[in-house]
Amino acid sequence: MGQNPAVATVFERDLAFTAADFDDIRGRVLAHTGIALADHKRELVYGRLAKRLRMLGLSTFADYCRHLDSHEDELLELINAITTNLTSFFRESYHFDYLRDTILPELMRQASSRRIRIWSAGCSTGEEPYSIAMTVRAVIPDNRGWDVKILATDIDSNVLARAETGIYPNERAEHVPQEYLRRFCRKGVESSAGSFRINDEVRDLICFRRLNLMEAWPMRGPFDVIFCRNVVIYFAKDTQRELIARYADLLGGAGHLFIGHSETLFKVSDRFELVGRTIYRKL
Repeated sequence: MGQNPAVATVFERDLAFTAADFDDIRGRVLAHTGIALADHKRELVYGRLAKRLRMLGLSTFADYCRHLDSHEDELLELINAITTNLTSFFRESYHFDYLRDTILPELMRQASSRRIRIWSAGCSTGEEPYSIAMTVRAVIPDNRGWDVKILATDIDSNVLARAETGIYPNERAEHVPQEYLRRFCRKGVESSAGSFRINDEVRDLICFRRLNLMEAWPMRGPFDVIFCRNVVIYFAKDTQRELIARYADLLGGAGHLFIGHSETLFKVSDRFELVGRTIYRKL
């Protein structure tokens, strides 16, 4: 969102933030996460980090950059502050319809190992993996002899901590199908009034882990489905190509990749075919 120039001027006087400081910070973010911060993100960076500088008792962003050099653990705080975590339950609901109506039935017909693996990459506060897990439970209520696991990862340790609780304010339930709310969620009472909690039968399907997509991945796969939605849009094209190639390597034969509504694999990868709205199948 654009910022009032008058407010921006006050910010500049409050905490000195030069073009060189911005270049230093976005260089660190790019090197560590692959996220390319454009010039127009300067005020966003200021707004996200100003609170951190005040907490540390620093008066300039140059001081903060020097602090980063001498305190390795601060890099995690920087990444947590900069990364965007906009999400909701059943966002782009047609993806979950396709998972329910097409992919899961196909896997149940074809998977002789009775093993299903799904990865939610960039899971933020958990709404996406919980939406996946509810969809799985709707198709496979009690596993019925199936070994189903969902890996949910994000680079931001703060949002992962919130995701693991499985507790959300009631207004976050707006897009959860009523049937799923009744089956898979429990309304909070007394001190938890105004919130709801995801039931254990859904939570037990998910393993939350911190993961930087730009670093080595500890899991070997193969995965049947990968959700990586509204993530690669922040990356430069070369980084997108590298990441999508790694996804292809980790997906099993005819595995599926879901990306965000404003993303595309055109001129990014030729290892997938489009089978639905931002739904791709590995060739």
